[in-house]
Amino acid sequence: MNYQSGFGNEFASEAVAGVLPVGQNSPQRVAHGLYAEQLSGTAFTAPRHANRRSWLYRIRPAAVHEPFRPLAHATWHNRFDEAPATPNQLRWDPWPLAGAPADFLDGLVTLAGNGGAAEQAGIGIHVYAANRSMQGRYFYDADAELLIVPQHGRLRLATELGVLDVEPLEIAVIPRGVRFRVDLPDAVARGYVCENFGALLRLPELGPIGSNGLANARDFLTPHAAYEDVEGAFELIAKFQGTLWSAKIGHSPLDVVAWHGNYAPYKYDLRRFNTVGSISFDHPDPSIFTVLTSPSAVAGTANVDFAIFPPRWLVAQHTFRPPWFHRNIASEFMGLITGVYDAKAEGFAPGGASLHNCMTGHGPDAATFEKASSADLSKPDVIDATMAFMFETAKVIRPTRQALAAPQLQSDYQQCWQGLEKHYRSPRQA
Repeated sequence: MNYQSGFGNEFASEAVAGVLPVGQNSPQRVAHGLYAEQLSGTAFTAPRHANRRSWLYRIRPAAVHEPFRPLAHATWHNRFDEAPATPNQLRWDPWPLAGAPADFLDGLVTLAGNGGAAEQAGIGIHVYAANRSMQGRYFYDADAELLIVPQHGRLRLATELGVLDVEPLEIAVIPRGVRFRVDLPDAVARGYVCENFGALLRLPELGPIGSNGLANARDFLTPHAAYEDVEGAFELIAKFQGTLWSAKIGHSPLDVVAWHGNYAPYKYDLRRFNTVGSISFDHPDPSIFTVLTSPSAVAGTANVDFAIFPPRWLVAQHTFRPPWFHRNIASEFMGLITGVYDAKAEGFAPGGASLHNCMTGHGPDAATFEKASSADLSKPDVIDATMAFMFETAKVIRPTRQALAAPQLQSDYQQCWQGLEKHYRSPRQA
């Protein structure tokens, strides 16, 4: 296995033996004529437990490229004030895979978001539908780290620090500033991207759960060093302060021969998540499904939580077992990777999405409510062959104009609750 395990660990990796210097980071001369370069993902003086940086030993420094020029993009942006945020429940059908040739960058569509790079808080929410690999193009995001959630088709993420092969039911995180290219082993791919402008994603605290459960650090995998020593006419694309920029570059920027540190891309298999739940009655809060969190300045409040709803057993007694009707101070964007989400009877398809904003009422549809209300609770519900996820944030998620105008937006979503009948009978009517 060409990976190293452990979340946030200090790693050392070299594609050529003897490159990593011993006892220091930047010797007068690096082995084999390489350049030493530090990549910092946090402030230099961040506390030791939160400090993220890596030393790269590369063929050419990252500064070697021609000037950047603005690059227009039709569908990917960070403009979250184009349209009034709506309290309506919103849901979208999957984006089509077929269409004009589009690589990962060309196929990105912004659905919603909040905050931005300037305030170093908030998120951007995007979907991608690609049908070709990135050819002669490389990319980095100076605004945010990228949480990539494949839904259909594998991705090969060739990064400066090594290669991540990611399939549906796995996720990948590309740190802010790391350069990469996306290849498509299956010719087509679709999925979701959370662009995190805030604090770096990390594992949540476990509190009373204790030392074991949810996502375990050792299951997060970081690549070994791998490099490209290739010259030619290439394009380096940067996202900076919400705008895309393009520069010509005469070599592959993926030329890091060795590296050490704790600021690196990583992947995680969602099937390894250790789900916990009630074995008596009622529901624990949905925070028990959190895989990664980006904390905010307010204790206990997330810039964004990434939660999943995996296969599990429901055994709670005297309890309405599906997710209950609720309104939240937080806002929820949901996607479905595979299967059927247990709180929806129909209309929420793999590759689709829903948005329930702050204090917008939502919950199971009429058919799910009636079925769960009369279920035999002496038997467990075994939920299998499914995987849904949620980006939950303390700030209102503002849909973009293009998301509200998209043909994938379901105009009749609210109808799923209209069949919820009045069952109440006053004692005087009994």
